[in-house]
Amino acid sequence: MDYQARLNPWVISKLLPNLKELAVIRFRRRNDAEAYLRVLKEMQPQGKFAISFDGDTREYATQSE
Repeated sequence: MDYQARLNPWVISKLLPNLKELAVIRFRRRNDAEAYLRVLKEMQPQGKFAISFDGDTREYATQSE
């Protein structure tokens, strides 16, 4: 995971057919992601979006060993 992704762990993804997803935008705070998601749903009411936390826990596990 690159430095920019670690700074912005909250991701809004567009849910696509066949269980695929496309990352739309990343945020540092969940509140910002939720506000942006409300705007996306107003602009694209037929689209399906989800917020997720993309924290790379493997990186922290290897550092503590």
